[in-house]
Amino acid sequence: MTRDGLMMRVSALIGRLADGSRDDAARDALLQDLLRWQCSNVDVYGRVVRGLCAPDEADALRFPAVPTDVFRVARVAAHAAALDVRTFHTSGTGKGARGSHHLRDLSLYDQGAQAAAKRMLFPDVARMPLVILAPSANEVPDSSLSYMLDRFATWFGAGEALHVLRDSQLDTALLERTLRTAVNTRQPIALLGTSFAFVHAEDSFGSLRFMLPSGSRIMQTGGFKGRSRSVEPGEMLQMLSARYGVQEAFIVQEYGMTELCSQLYETTLRDAALGHALGPRRLWAPGWVRVSVVNPDSLMPVPDGETGLLRIDDLCNVDTACAIQTSDRGLRVDDGVLVQGRATGATPRGCSLATDAALGG
Repeated sequence: MTRDGLMMRVSALIGRLADGSRDDAARDALLQDLLRWQCSNVDVYGRVVRGLCAPDEADALRFPAVPTDVFRVARVAAHAAALDVRTFHTSGTGKGARGSHHLRDLSLYDQGAQAAAKRMLFPDVARMPLVILAPSANEVPDSSLSYMLDRFATWFGAGEALHVLRDSQLDTALLERTLRTAVNTRQPIALLGTSFAFVHAEDSFGSLRFMLPSGSRIMQTGGFKGRSRSVEPGEMLQMLSARYGVQEAFIVQEYGMTELCSQLYETTLRDAALGHALGPRRLWAPGWVRVSVVNPDSLMPVPDGETGLLRIDDLCNVDTACAIQTSDRGLRVDDGVLVQGRATGATPRGCSLATDAALGG
C-alpha cells in the first residue's frame, strides 16, 4: 500500500461516483486502507491512534478522528514542509493560532470539488456568469474558499468572474450595477460568497430590490455574522430571496472546512433545477465522503434522529488526515445531515482526549 496507489484509487472512486451514485462499501474499504496508511505515515495521527485505542480494522469508525483544534497546534501531514504546494489557513477568531492544512497535491481537491459543484450548484447549466462576494485567491492565497471559488470560475464561469469584495471592502456600487445589468439583459447569474459579505450587502442596499432572471442562484457559506449583526439561517434564506428575487430553492448553503478537501451542499437547488420533488433542506455528502453523527464523549455514532457532533471522513485528504472530528452539532435528516451550529461551552470530552493524544499528552 503506497501513497501513489491510494491517490489513484481515490481518484478512480471519485470518477465513478461523480454522477451522484454511491458505493459505500467501496468507500469504507478504501477508507480503512487510507486510515491504516496514515497511522504509519502521519505522526500526529499515529499518536491519536496509539493514545486512544487499537483500532478494529473491520470498522473504519473504530479508527479515531483528529479534532480540528489539532490543526492549530501541530503539523498534520505525511510529507515534509518542503513538499507543500499550498497551505490553507483557517480565518481565525483572534483567540489563538490559526489552523493550517498542508497539501502536497491539489489534484484530488480539484477533482472532488468540480464533481460536487457540478452536481449540486450547476446541474442544469455548463457555464454562467459568476459574481463572487469573497476575495480572490491572488489576494488571499491561504484561503481554501477563495481557491475553490477561483477554480469555479475556470470550470463553470462564462467569461471572467467578477469579484466584488476586494481589500476587505465590498464594492456595493459595482455589485448594484452588475445586478441591474443581469435584470435588464435577462441573463441568469450565480452569486457565490460568504454569509458575512451577504449580510454586509444587505445592510448597505437599504430599500433596493432586484428581480434576477429565472435560473439565477446563490451559494452562501460560513457563519451568519456580519459586521453589524448576526442573522439566523432561516432569516438569511428569506432575506436573500427578498433582496435578489431568487426563489428559496435556488439559494443553498455550502459546508466546507479548511481541514477538508471536499464540500457538502444543500440539496434544494439540484432538485428544483431538475424538476424533482423537494425534500427537507439538508446537506448532501458526495460518495467519497462519510459524515457520521457521534456522541461528544465516546465519539461513536448516535442513533438516527439524535443530535451529536459531526465526524467527517474525506478520502481526498490523503496526505493529511482523512478522519476529522468537528465541533459542529448536527443530526441526520433523510439521506443528509442538518448542521445545528457549533458546540458551546467546554471542549467536548471526546475531542479533548483525542487532542491530548495527538500532542502526546
